[in-house]
Amino acid sequence: MIEIDNVVAGYSAEIDILRGMTLQAQRAEIVTLLGPNGCGKSTLLKTIAGFLLPRRGRIALQGEDVSQIPVHRKIRHGGLGFVPQTDNVFSALSVRENLLVGGHFLTAAACTKRIDELATLYPVLARKMDLRAASLSGGERQILALARALMPRPSILLLDEPSAGLSPKVLHEVFDAIVQVRDQEGVTILMVEQNAMEALRISDRAYVLAMGAVALTGAAGELMRDERVRELYLGGRTH
Repeated sequence: MIEIDNVVAGYSAEIDILRGMTLQAQRAEIVTLLGPNGCGKSTLLKTIAGFLLPRRGRIALQGEDVSQIPVHRKIRHGGLGFVPQTDNVFSALSVRENLLVGGHFLTAAACTKRIDELATLYPVLARKMDLRAASLSGGERQILALARALMPRPSILLLDEPSAGLSPKVLHEVFDAIVQVRDQEGVTILMVEQNAMEALRISDRAYVLAMGAVALTGAAGELMRDERVRELYLGGRTH
């Protein structure tokens, strides 16, 4: 569970990117953050993860206040996984080696068991376990990044633009993999995504951000039919 309460944050002392951000994501929900470039979506993910610490407000994961805890402690001890938008796999390493990096804090036996579990969950990785990540397609690389983040069994997963640079067919495969994570592992997923229609298709709820704060929120299906959302972010009107 993620609870964000009136969070203010920015990259310099003079400018606030997040201006009183408040939102929640419950256990095993997929929640998407929508909005124009510069509205604070990726900054919010980085602040939740601990790359950027908030100036004010509260961030709670699983009911524990983690507002001032840095990212490495959240990943190792706080049940958090994070998949950035770009440079999210080690191209020179094999698929198996990438997964081993994700399981760095696990025992050797636990790491082997977890790789076997993820290979079953994602057969495309099982077939290419000893190939370098550089040889994978864009969609396969995204699935590898997702699987690597799942190695330590996080309860919360933050995804920044998982569809970036993918074709529509591959995008469906990656989004289906995200749904698998939620359904089979009970992970809470908070996702930033520009492809609003596809993101809403797999989401339970969504928040539309504007100028560092929440402008709209609701069930994903309701937002897909909301004229304001369609006109601003989906490129058309309902009929």
